[in-house]
Amino acid sequence: MEIKRVITGALDENCYVLVNNGNCLVIDPGADYIKIREEIGDNKVLGVLITHSHFDHIGALRNFLTKRSIKIFKRSNLEEKEYTVGDFKFKCIHTPGHSKDSVTFYFEDDNAMFVGDFIFEGSIGRVDLPGGSKIEMDESLANFKKMDIDVNLYPGHGEATTLNKEKETNPYFI
Repeated sequence: MEIKRVITGALDENCYVLVNNGNCLVIDPGADYIKIREEIGDNKVLGVLITHSHFDHIGALRNFLTKRSIKIFKRSNLEEKEYTVGDFKFKCIHTPGHSKDSVTFYFEDDNAMFVGDFIFEGSIGRVDLPGGSKIEMDESLANFKKMDIDVNLYPGHGEATTLNKEKETNPYFI
């Protein structure tokens, strides 16, 4: 699976286009639909995955809603289980704290987690916005501390990191 990052909008939100065998998934289409469309190229969009519904992560979502063949994956229609879309397999993990509807998408075969605004390199998402909760964030972080895997983390803003690096250096994990 090829992972393309598209930085969108005034808040430099990371949208990801995942490409596999001529198909793709779009994660968090924040803004700049034309920029995202350029990265999609000739690949067929099978689905759009939303890590949470803050405006900077869904600004271009309406552009994908016009196509009935594209499935939208968001907290309100997801369970914590594995999903298969075309050649893509991913698990949904509920990670509330930054928002009530925060989820992480785990592509185990590709050693990749798309964490939205849950975890950043050296930090975590804000919990003081409407729907945020320090208690829920602490619970979500505790669940990730228990994970015995090293996986690449792709956040909603900033650079990618790894779970092991965050366990060792992120003050919210210590």
